[in-house]
Amino acid sequence: MPKVTVLNLHSKTIDCHLKTKKLLDILLSETDWMHSCGGKGRCTTCSAVIITGQENLSTLTDVELKYQKLGKITVNMRLSCQCLVEGDVEIKTPKTYQLPHLKYS
Repeated sequence: MPKVTVLNLHSKTIDCHLKTKKLLDILLSETDWMHSCGGKGRCTTCSAVIITGQENLSTLTDVELKYQKLGKITVNMRLSCQCLVEGDVEIKTPKTYQLPHLKYS
């Protein structure tokens, strides 16, 4: 069973036991994660910085490629509403989208 570890949330590790493999759904199962457009890929608020395990995520979607070309996400970032988890990944919440009620490490 793949694991997602959010390093700047005190290395919180989430076992991917859900039927879905979408990163946003996995994150929302055990923590709050910014997502303004409802998972439609119309914004970048659900961005995650991928530290390790990029190869364990689905290929970039057209939406993600568009945002990379526009400079809204970097090559080490993914939109959590667009990518699927296939293996272990370590991520961080970008400072821009950190929620004020959570304590980040």
